[in-house]
Amino acid sequence: MPTSRIRVTQLGFDAVRREFEVPLEFSGAALREAAQAAPKLPQDDATHIPLVTLDPQGSRDLDQAMHLARHDGGYRVSYAIADVAAFVEPGGALDVETWDRGVTIYCPDLRVPLHPEVICEGAGSLLPGQVRPAVLWQIDLDGSGEVVDVAVRRARVQSTAQLDYPSVQSTVDSGAPHPSLALLPEIGALRLQLAERRHAIELNLPDQEVVPDSSGGWTLAFRAQLPVEIWNAQISLLTGMCAADIMLSAGIGVLRTLPPATQGDVDRLRALAPALDVDWPADTPVGDVLAVLNPNNPKHAAFLDEAGTLLRGAGYTDFDGVPPEQPLHAGVAAAYAHVTAPLRRLVDRFGSEICLAHAAGEPTPGWVRDALARLPKAMAAADRRAAAVERAVVEATEAHVLAGRVGDEFDAVVAETGPEHGTVTLAVPAVRATCDTPDLPLGQAVRVRLTVAEPAERRVRFVRVSDGDQR
Repeated sequence: MPTSRIRVTQLGFDAVRREFEVPLEFSGAALREAAQAAPKLPQDDATHIPLVTLDPQGSRDLDQAMHLARHDGGYRVSYAIADVAAFVEPGGALDVETWDRGVTIYCPDLRVPLHPEVICEGAGSLLPGQVRPAVLWQIDLDGSGEVVDVAVRRARVQSTAQLDYPSVQSTVDSGAPHPSLALLPEIGALRLQLAERRHAIELNLPDQEVVPDSSGGWTLAFRAQLPVEIWNAQISLLTGMCAADIMLSAGIGVLRTLPPATQGDVDRLRALAPALDVDWPADTPVGDVLAVLNPNNPKHAAFLDEAGTLLRGAGYTDFDGVPPEQPLHAGVAAAYAHVTAPLRRLVDRFGSEICLAHAAGEPTPGWVRDALARLPKAMAAADRRAAAVERAVVEATEAHVLAGRVGDEFDAVVAETGPEHGTVTLAVPAVRATCDTPDLPLGQAVRVRLTVAEPAERRVRFVRVSDGDQR
């Protein structure tokens, strides 16, 4: 509605950023360091590999570029990662500020980067046609998608094209994909099959996003991942798993970890299965059950939403000497480390350096070893802030889109239930909010009435409309 659009536009998202103390500006010293950074290109020349980037439309902070080829009865994955360490001086002003930020924060109206734009959208970004320093992973797979060999080194690379998810999906669907990505559906499918064998937990629920409307304001939408996004994620996961194996072999690293779900959490989820038409045979791992569900089925979507509790508690675990007792990420169902997004995530720069050093038979740089123990706390704080900003932005938009509609009724589906209140999801507008009605029927369609829409408080509430109370 026009009034909602105007209010959202006037509000902006500045208040959210102020509330969560998002650092919008870099210091003059950090900007000077970024502008003056002039790294030498690696001697190893890999510009002959026709790499391409694959990202959301309009992205400029391009961390990864890939090329996929058949090799020795299987596949070769060439995966170049932006070499951020080539631009950031350890202990310098820019390094200090990246620790304060931790991650790039994405808001609907702007992006708050981890690094100044001269690096993250310029000299450090794997933009097409530009020779760049990179951390180049070469991962050989057999015909089933299993890893048979891994090599990682510094090299100069050159992306040949900047591609985006919708256009690549279109070319795949038409049978004419870009040659560098022609094997992505095949390799992606094999890696997904291996994930199922590991009993990995994949939810693949639609994302709730704040998006521009046709009038220059903001609205909400639920967006399901395209198949090409899921396949692309498997390449990143593959690299992260290889990185974790290298770290464990080296006896030093920082892993992305998630403890296994408690038996109580699994039992609680199993108890919900019959009411939500979910078939869960005895002795079947939860990941196998989730893998065959349809998120477009409201009951299955509610079950997948509840399964999100199994993925809570992820963090970072550093070690230097003795590997951690629990090195696994339960969602991935393997050891895993973040190394593929250094332009946007602090920890990746350090993980890459550990892998490079071990692969070259060299000691881990002292500045990396000295930083390891600080990384889990810094990344936890950064992730909390990013998640809080993301949720607050969505809540602000929900309240503004619904402002002036208190008393209106909507069709909804129950996503969560409880003895005092639950959560309902509306399709139009794409809102997910609290419903102050106890014991809602999980996964069922209900009619709800809007009782609160307070933009200043970012608060939206509904109640269920009983059969005898509809108007």
